[in-house]
Amino acid sequence: MLYFASDFHLGLHNQDVNAQEQKILNFLEHARKNNAEKIFLVGDVFDFWFEYKRVVPKGYFRLFSKLYDLHSDGIKVYMFKGNHDMWMLDYFEKECGVEIISDELIFEHNNKKFFVHHGDGLGPGDRSYKVLKKVFRSRLNRWLFSRLHPNFALGMGAFLSNKSRLAKKDFEKENQYLGDDKEFLTQFCKAKLAEGAEIDYFIFGHRHLPINLNIGQSKYINLGEWIHCNSYAVFDGCELKLLYWND
Repeated sequence: MLYFASDFHLGLHNQDVNAQEQKILNFLEHARKNNAEKIFLVGDVFDFWFEYKRVVPKGYFRLFSKLYDLHSDGIKVYMFKGNHDMWMLDYFEKECGVEIISDELIFEHNNKKFFVHHGDGLGPGDRSYKVLKKVFRSRLNRWLFSRLHPNFALGMGAFLSNKSRLAKKDFEKENQYLGDDKEFLTQFCKAKLAEGAEIDYFIFGHRHLPINLNIGQSKYINLGEWIHCNSYAVFDGCELKLLYWND
């Protein structure tokens, strides 16, 4: 069984962090007990994350411990960099045994081909963010940000991150499917297939809207998020299903 989840946004200011973390721990334990071979955490696990060379942000010890336990049980865990937690170094790989994925991961399983990416910066439009992403990921800017004291830097990062659309009260009204011609990830899937890519399943996060869409012979799944929807996907060896978590 393959499990996919995205956009936990741990640390978002308007949530009970302990309750949110426990919900995620329960989900991961459910996956462990239900024959998980691999677990894919497809970006924005944290609402803000900056990892200094010798300092990691306070909190989330139970999550770190759970990730290590999964690794110890022989379950492969992949953690993707999202737009809120792109500044990861090697802490999770060394201490928790997970594999960090910076961009897309393409793989085959049970004769099905998967294309997995957080989803930010793909498809047409949003040029300003695509430029900003390159700026944020540059070694120079990361080094400059690391010169700031952690109390100030992490506090500033959390403040800016909490301005995201997930924190807005009218989130549900804003987050509606816009139609195939306006959804940038739908357009990305269609463009890849038009180029001749043979992909059975496209799996993304970032959009914050659970989507299960057939595109020709392929399927596009958006994993949604875990503040309002608590949605995830499971591949049972034959079929990829979009499901909803309820403790």
